[in-house]
Amino acid sequence: MNRKQVKSRQVNQRKPGRKLSNSENTNLLNDIYQRLYSCFGPQGWWPAQTAFEVIIGAILTQNTAWSNVVKALNSLKDEKMLSITGIRKIRVKRLAQLIRPAGYYNLKAQRIKNFIIFLFDEYSGNLQRMLKKELPLLRHELLNINGIGPETADSILLYAAGKPIFVVDAYTRRVLSRHDLIDEASTYNQIQAYFMDHLKHDTICFNEYHALIVQLAKSFCRNKPDCQKCPLKGI
Repeated sequence: MNRKQVKSRQVNQRKPGRKLSNSENTNLLNDIYQRLYSCFGPQGWWPAQTAFEVIIGAILTQNTAWSNVVKALNSLKDEKMLSITGIRKIRVKRLAQLIRPAGYYNLKAQRIKNFIIFLFDEYSGNLQRMLKKELPLLRHELLNINGIGPETADSILLYAAGKPIFVVDAYTRRVLSRHDLIDEASTYNQIQAYFMDHLKHDTICFNEYHALIVQLAKSFCRNKPDCQKCPLKGI
């Protein structure tokens, strides 16, 4: 058996997460949060001027770096199109060109339009009325919009609507699986439940926690991790 086969076999034999009590999981998650906050400080997410900008950014950030989203948002701002009215009036093809820096621009342009159609069909274009809807009901509605998945829907709920729901992304999966807190095959809902079952449902906490995990993944828990300098070393 060569080294690659041995490594693969070791990975496949990893235990599917730690068996901890509810209180132990709560303490562990709080410990992780405190370590990350002490290391990185407040992150100030989501970086946007309006709730509508958060929503557009949440759609644009699918499968791309945030730096590319900023370019796309600035492009919309330069053309004075970053508004409900502006997005509603602009043609899909023109919208796609303006958001080109975010990648998958044709697909994302249609997804943005899908959201606008939903907003007017269900709320007569009144974003504030939409954002005030109860969390479970609004989440269900958002997930029924073509092109809006759980991560995007939950980003809208947490960062635009200010509702206490934990956002899970690829960085969250990477960090938790490397620390053997989840199974590598865990679903989005299972990972989300791990946080929501063991932490107080607090919007500010969930906001900051998700942003800190993103910062950890970008700084230390990269594809090639820097475990020796990681603030979670020893967890």
